[in-house]
Amino acid sequence: MLTWLILMPALAGLLAWLADRRAAGAARWIALGATLGEFLIVVGLWASQGPSAAAPAVAGAGEGVSAGAWLLTERTAWIPSLGISWFLALDGLSLLMVALTAFIGVLAVLISWREIQDRAGLFYAMVLWVLTGIYGVFLALDLFLFYFFWEVMLVPMYFLIGIWGHGRRIYAAVKFFIFTLASGLLMLLAILGLHYAHFRATGIHTFDYTQLLGTTMAPATAMWLLLGFFAAFAVKLPAVPVHTWLPDAHSEAPTAGSVILAALLLKTGAYGLIRFVVPLFPEAARAFTPVAMVLGVVGIVYGAVLAFAQTDFKRLVAYTSVSHMGFVLLGVFAWNELALQGTVLQMICHGISTGALFMLAGMIYERLHTRDMNAMGGLWKAAPRMGALAMVFAMASLGLPGLGNFVGEFLILFGVYKVSVLAAIVATIGIIFATVYSLWIMQRVFHGPQAEALRLPDLTRRETLVLGVLVVAIVWLGLYPRPVIATARPAIQNLRPAVEQVLPLSTPGGGIHR
Repeated sequence: MLTWLILMPALAGLLAWLADRRAAGAARWIALGATLGEFLIVVGLWASQGPSAAAPAVAGAGEGVSAGAWLLTERTAWIPSLGISWFLALDGLSLLMVALTAFIGVLAVLISWREIQDRAGLFYAMVLWVLTGIYGVFLALDLFLFYFFWEVMLVPMYFLIGIWGHGRRIYAAVKFFIFTLASGLLMLLAILGLHYAHFRATGIHTFDYTQLLGTTMAPATAMWLLLGFFAAFAVKLPAVPVHTWLPDAHSEAPTAGSVILAALLLKTGAYGLIRFVVPLFPEAARAFTPVAMVLGVVGIVYGAVLAFAQTDFKRLVAYTSVSHMGFVLLGVFAWNELALQGTVLQMICHGISTGALFMLAGMIYERLHTRDMNAMGGLWKAAPRMGALAMVFAMASLGLPGLGNFVGEFLILFGVYKVSVLAAIVATIGIIFATVYSLWIMQRVFHGPQAEALRLPDLTRRETLVLGVLVVAIVWLGLYPRPVIATARPAIQNLRPAVEQVLPLSTPGGGIHR
């Protein structure tokens, strides 16, 4: 089943590319069918493999992660002489990330239904192939396989930006490619270094995550290897100062590309921090925690201030991602149950709310052919449905109680407060800045005087459906986040013990049980 989750979009992408040459419009229906199929599979997995379900044991599981943590596993030898295997596993954390991927995948196809007319078959193939890489990242537990899927994500996203983007799309695509490739190569060196360190300690060649946990190595070696992993994940997160590729990529990407970037690709960096960086190198993570927290709070404030300074709608939303993902970086290195629960929830809610804002930016661009907010104003009067839905997501972005982002940020701040009062205070100030730029969006775009007499159609039924589904999701997570927290909790509890022995900043318990 896990292998099929990866193969299905890959094969559907090839079919969509070939079918578009024979029948106009066939590609979009194939893409929609494939993403809907993935979504139904994931919903079925979630329903049948709930957090209380009995899980099969993982042969050779490391001490840091209980064998019972995994809901499903698949393992087949790939290159036995080097210890490389096709090793996929699903726990509560990866289940949530896979569910988010399937959900956003359907919406990315729907939102591109009318926008993409040129080489539509190739476009939907690229969308499906980047989803293939993302599924692989969230499921792979062989580090060589993980790196393979990490690079698979890069190529189709490069073409999505470079072919179907706007304005300086080539510059944005190349910058994205260089940042991601260079940092990914550092991670590859760290993976090889960890493999070698484990071989020296045990005499066994392996890239198996569960066996590499607890590998004995010198503190200096562990720190260098941690930095290699952190570089790749910090670029994808993105963390300041390696964030500069993000505003360019978001600004020039097509709507589906921006949505996938914000909702999914950024989450692969956060997932990597939770799954690999801290559990594999707990002692080095403890030493690195002050640096990571400084980067987190700087990202929160810096991203919010720069967002307020933008006049390009998409660049503004891009900088809000830098700010919101700073909370994720803080939550990961606080490494207590409250903070990690908030981090997982923030990852999901940011994907929904920021993805929706990028969809709105794309809808406005289709109608006005500009992203300049100085050329907007008074759009609520012309398009009241669009204005009302935009208000929901702007309020989610600023952390309004009753919407999902509030719960995630609230839990993160409580968890961080146990570790660093100063970091929690500065991060709270960042929420105030978020209020400013969120209200700025509504004032500049939907209220105030019109720059000129604007007549634009309101949302279509398809667009209303897509945004309406996202509204339901963000309100549900704000009012009843228990299913998400309950699904993630067993995975969080199984990740923490390996680290707590050497990371006393964590406090046992303290999470939401019910």
